[in-house]
Amino acid sequence: MTHETGERSSATAQDRLGAKLLELVDVMARLRRECPWDARQTHESLAPHLLEESYEALEALESGVPEALCEELGDVLLQVYFHAEIASERTDGTGYNIDDVAGGIAAKLIRRHPHVFGNVSVSGADEVKQNWDAIKAAEREAKGGGPASALDGVPFGQPALALAAQLQRRAERAGVPVGLADLAAAPDPAAPDPAAPGTAAADGIGAELFALVARARAAGLDPEAELRAAARAYRERVVAWERERRAVDS
Repeated sequence: MTHETGERSSATAQDRLGAKLLELVDVMARLRRECPWDARQTHESLAPHLLEESYEALEALESGVPEALCEELGDVLLQVYFHAEIASERTDGTGYNIDDVAGGIAAKLIRRHPHVFGNVSVSGADEVKQNWDAIKAAEREAKGGGPASALDGVPFGQPALALAAQLQRRAERAGVPVGLADLAAAPDPAAPDPAAPGTAAADGIGAELFALVARARAAGLDPEAELRAAARAYRERVVAWERERRAVDS
């Protein structure tokens, strides 16, 4: 037993890690009862906040300020608790609460980490990812009753650049040929069914952007992060230009 583990095991229930999460449960329930604004919120009305808070957390992460990230993660956590509290109020049999949310993700993590919670051996992080994808595919197939695709579950509502990168990551882990990311190229005549829908070559800026994402990933770079860095550099250039312009005008 480590020193840290010993300290935690001897801590009181109030000091135990996670105690503040229970406090948040009580705060959220009271807000739903007593605050007019909180009481009228729905899953739909909160949807924009779920996205906005996630982006603000990402910006805080990029700032390198630990306190800022801690605060923004709290805002993201609030969205999870808020949605769970709303769901717990349903009486039509479709409700669930924060324990269902937490229990579901805990069970999923245990299922998908058999090398930790079971007797599976892995050689490293790459094999962990492979096992995760295989278990996930089996779960999806069991739910749907048909063969699963490696791209099942990729949310198409996310920004296009991030979407392209996630599609390519999933495909690569599934052993899909890297060349398929070159949308401007003609389909491989040796493919099983070259006449299948969706195999035609594509052109235009979209295809070029998709290929650039593939180039970035091949270089070990996150295309979303690279574009964000370029956007920040552009913002700094514009601000500097504006500053010089004001100096000249004055």
